[in-house]
Amino acid sequence: MPSNQPTLRAHSLTCVRGERTLFTGLSFEVVSGEWLHIRGENGIGKTSLLRILAGLSKPAAGSVDWNNCSIEADPSEYHRNLLFLGHRDSLKEDLTALENLEIATALDGVQISTDDALLALHRFGLRGREDLPVNCLSAGQKRRVLLARLLLRKAKLWILDEPFNALDVHAVEMLSELISEHIEAGGMAIMTSHQEILMPNGRVVQL
Repeated sequence: MPSNQPTLRAHSLTCVRGERTLFTGLSFEVVSGEWLHIRGENGIGKTSLLRILAGLSKPAAGSVDWNNCSIEADPSEYHRNLLFLGHRDSLKEDLTALENLEIATALDGVQISTDDALLALHRFGLRGREDLPVNCLSAGQKRRVLLARLLLRKAKLWILDEPFNALDVHAVEMLSELISEHIEAGGMAIMTSHQEILMPNGRVVQL
């Protein structure tokens, strides 16, 4: 494996919530051009695992390395290469889809033009709805606003918690195509989903 190939490694991870051990001794890796599908029953720790991988929570034991260095050693460098979308991520209901996307990218430290933001929203089927307050959008349309960040945040690693939730068939196909493009371009992705994901170069991690 080339030394400059981006790699995320999980080493013997243990996650404990309260008095319950959700998983223990979990190890895996994902490299450039690969994606992982994290699977398991509800409550088994899929979201907790993603939060550990994103550096938002600490494991009870074990570690996560990015390019052979702990993600805790230089978290700012790691987060420059990371885009995390949680299934509970929320939007500001009184702002428009466009305003929400512009705020999200600004918080990501990404400078975009209004035209860039509009193109991203249009690709996700929100043409004509970009200036509507988010509280006027359906659950699926709100999800599309969040997912539009994927087109604007040039991160190497995508960590996505239930990204297909609330999406119709067309949107699922569109998102699958976008993730496939990211992987084919040398990106990496780690996802949870209750449904099968039909894309090449993927592996399943069963909790």
